[in-house]
This record gives sequence, C-alpha cells and structure tokens, in this order.
Amino acid sequence: MALLEIRNMTHWFGGLRAVYNFNTRIEPGEIRGLIGPNGAGKTTVFNLVTGFYTPTEGQIFFLGREITGLRPHQIGRLGISRTFQNLRLWTHLTALDNVKIAYYSQIRYGLIGAFFNTRARREEEERIDHEARQLMRMLDIDQYAHRVVSGLPYGIQRKVEIARALATKPKLLLLDEPTAGMGPAEMEETMAFIRRIRDQFNLTIWLIEHKMKFVMGLCGWIQVLNFGEIIAEGPPEEIQRNPEVIRAYLGEMVEL
Repeated sequence: MALLEIRNMTHWFGGLRAVYNFNTRIEPGEIRGLIGPNGAGKTTVFNLVTGFYTPTEGQIFFLGREITGLRPHQIGRLGISRTFQNLRLWTHLTALDNVKIAYYSQIRYGLIGAFFNTRARREEEERIDHEARQLMRMLDIDQYAHRVVSGLPYGIQRKVEIARALATKPKLLLLDEPTAGMGPAEMEETMAFIRRIRDQFNLTIWLIEHKMKFVMGLCGWIQVLNFGEIIAEGPPEEIQRNPEVIRAYLGEMVEL
C-alpha cells in the first residue's frame, strides 16, 4: 500500500487552473522531490494535500484512506505535517516554546484542568516540556532552546520549524523550500539533516525546492510541474537531461 496516493487532482481558482490532472504515488521511506518554475503550482499541490484547499476534482488517499476535503487539523492527526515556504514561527517566543506549541494539539486536560491548574494539567505540561527538549536534543538544536527565535540564524530557524512539525509525530513530512535563503554551506548541512531525520524518525519526505543541486543530490524520484501539469518525472539523472524540463526553466536562474 502506498503511503500517499493522488489520483487526477485538479484545482481551479475561479477561472485560473492552478493544478491539472496531478497523479503521484509515494512509498514509505522515500525522499521525493517536486520542482518547477515559479508559479508552476507546487505549493498549491501541498496546500491541497494538507487540507488548506479542497481539490476541484480528484482524490487523495493516505494509507489507503481517502482524505480529500478533510480539514488541516484532521489531516495532521492522521500523520501528515508540513513546513512553509515563508517561515511560520512565533518570532517573539523562544525556540522551545515554538516546539511546545505543536504538542498542544495532543493535550487531554481540557479547559477545567487549565483553569484550576489540576494535577493532570501539571503532569501533562511536564511531559510536553520533556518531550520538546528531548526532540530538540535529537536535532542538535537544544542549545537554542531559550533563545528568542527572531535572534537565531536563519538555518536554525528552519530547523526549529522542522522540529515543530516533527512534534506532531508525522509519517509524511512535507517541506516547502527548506533551503530558501541559505548559502551553500547551510544547504549542504540541511541535505544531511533531512537524510538524518528521515532515518531517525522513520519518515517519508516530500519536498519542494528551487536549488536543483540540492534536489538532485537528495531525492530518489522527482516530478516536474509546469503550469500545473506534470511534464516529467523520474530519477535525477533523467530529469537533468529531459528537454521539456530544460525548456520549462529557460529564462530562470536555475542550474540543472
């Protein structure tokens, strides 16, 4: 059984067709890439899979269950988490608090426990604090736990966002341009980091990225979108030589 399967997914924004007849089948343990020129529809695909939009047509299945039309929190509980192209961190909070926030979708003590500061609330808050710190240690960012996020290097902020996504204990992690704003050294470090979290957390990873060297060096299978349609898919060595892919990127500062 595929971890994620998308069948004939199409989406319109009014009279604009953003995604057309999109199909994919992602197996457990993959690191899969989705690339394409600016405006090709890549982030829209992620928004459709994670419930921010509902497809105009088509079906989405996760672990054999149809999730088409479910809300983001429902999809998150099933085991799909994501990061965003633009960081969505609470910049006035510490890195630890940003990670802890993700755990609050799992709390059980309720409003009464919060209001009266019950024993159940205190125990659960201790558990959340412990698990968040442990997760940050596993990702080698625990030294930044008590620093306000706005003062952290950009690459560390990206790792904090990934840590927050991992706190929901996903089976499938979607990364939208994880190296945006990074230099070559940070990019190499992020590549190793993504491989490590895939193995360490038994994840499947699907990512969008514009840095082609990063995608080609990390992903085992790549799909290419242009104007919302898949124009090519295959292993990195085939994608680099594909004439349609090269034509799609003409005029863009992208090195294939």
